[in-house]
Amino acid sequence: MRHEPVRQFEEAVSHASGVDVSIVMPCLDEAQCLPHCIANAKEALRRIADEYGLTGEIVVADNGSTDGSQAIATSLGARVVPVAERGYGAALIGGSKAADGKYILMGDADGSYDFTDGVAMIGELEAGADLCMGSRFKGGISRGAMPWKNRYIGNPVLTGTLNLFFGARISDAHSGLRAIGRQAFLDLGLSGSGMEFASEMVIKAALKRLRIAETPVKLLPDLRDRPPHLRPWRDGWRHLRYLFMLSPTWVFGVPGVAGAVVSLALLFAAVMQHFVPGTFPSVGNYWAILAAAMLGVSHMAGILGAAGNLYGVRAGYRLPNSFSRRLAKLVSLESMLIVGALLIGLGLIVLADVLLQWRVRHFAATYSVVPALVGSLCLTLGFQNLLGGFLLAIIGGNDARFMTIPQSSRTSDDSPFAI
Repeated sequence: MRHEPVRQFEEAVSHASGVDVSIVMPCLDEAQCLPHCIANAKEALRRIADEYGLTGEIVVADNGSTDGSQAIATSLGARVVPVAERGYGAALIGGSKAADGKYILMGDADGSYDFTDGVAMIGELEAGADLCMGSRFKGGISRGAMPWKNRYIGNPVLTGTLNLFFGARISDAHSGLRAIGRQAFLDLGLSGSGMEFASEMVIKAALKRLRIAETPVKLLPDLRDRPPHLRPWRDGWRHLRYLFMLSPTWVFGVPGVAGAVVSLALLFAAVMQHFVPGTFPSVGNYWAILAAAMLGVSHMAGILGAAGNLYGVRAGYRLPNSFSRRLAKLVSLESMLIVGALLIGLGLIVLADVLLQWRVRHFAATYSVVPALVGSLCLTLGFQNLLGGFLLAIIGGNDARFMTIPQSSRTSDDSPFAI
């Protein structure tokens, strides 16, 4: 006869209402591994109930299995949620949205994680964390559980880049075992359908300044008798491109500032050399042309960086900081139009003088292209400012102020790189 507390516990796990913790597993043809994983998840929920007095459920987010995984999961007391959109992230998003627990513990259904390691993660959420990541590098990686290129190249590079761009300060950004509060999960508005989902969750949590904790977890060899769904190079690139897509400051802003500094220095030297020969190191026409082109690209990169950051604030996964508050007060559609018009006017004046000097020389050629280059550059920057102003206004919700920030709204830190 089954022990009464065990029977009651399994009933609590199997029903889908009034639960505190939902263990969510993405599943695609995992019939071989599911019995072990569900039994392990039940043990984790048992320990969570003993330690924190929390009830739980097991949700299997099925991504279109054809090997009978659904029937196996149901027979073992799990709740199966069908997710039509294919992909690791899509399965976890669908399963987590269907989960009823106030805490969501995510873990793979291949036996590579011990769900009992998630007990401490739920403890971190109970203590006030919004997201708790499992660190395989702190908990231990069993022999054969992770390919060398993932362990020594892929994960360190991607995690290091993520920490640099977003200040997450974690040791393992791609662990498959993680816990998050349900409300925090919904607030992040996650959308990555593939493996980039792992990065997206950490990035958006860091951008919104959620409290991120980390606990050690073990990585074990999976129980499959087939190759994993993970494709290291393809999925590594998907992670990396997602880091850049969510960091317009590093994609546009940092290169734009660097390009502007170099190009302005070259142009200043070229202009001084034109008017007072010999006062600066000689900067020829070729370098001057290159500098003008670089400044035009840098200016556009700055506008695109502002547009990307503005979109993030409007979409809700970025928080305005003190830098963006000050910028929002100074920059508007009207101010960009005025600056653009002034640059266009200056460019026309310079080019008119170039034509006048050409006539004075009886239409003879001149050695220096600096005056024509400066006039053309002013026109280019002016029109970019005009068009960029309307772009920012459109992204800002058709608002000429671009971004209206209530003074009482929550802000991020004071670093402009965290915009």
